[in-house]
Amino acid sequence: MSTIKRTLDITQEHCPMTFVKARLELEKLAAGDQLEVFLSEGEPLQSVPRSAAEQGYKVLEVTQVEGSRYRVLFEK
Repeated sequence: MSTIKRTLDITQEHCPMTFVKARLELEKLAAGDQLEVFLSEGEPLQSVPRSAAEQGYKVLEVTQVEGSRYRVLFEK
């Protein structure tokens, strides 16, 4: 099974659009595929990984990229 890595940058978005956009991309994934999401600290960093996990996606990694920008790696 090959892992297709998609990337989504929602650092300029505000809740609730952060999770709406992330969910739309997550829904495109096949089992085992990964999505890399860049988002801002605060509400997006708290709500997007939590909401995705509640919907059955794995949160593989959360890394601070620079300043208030974070990278979250999800897997379906």
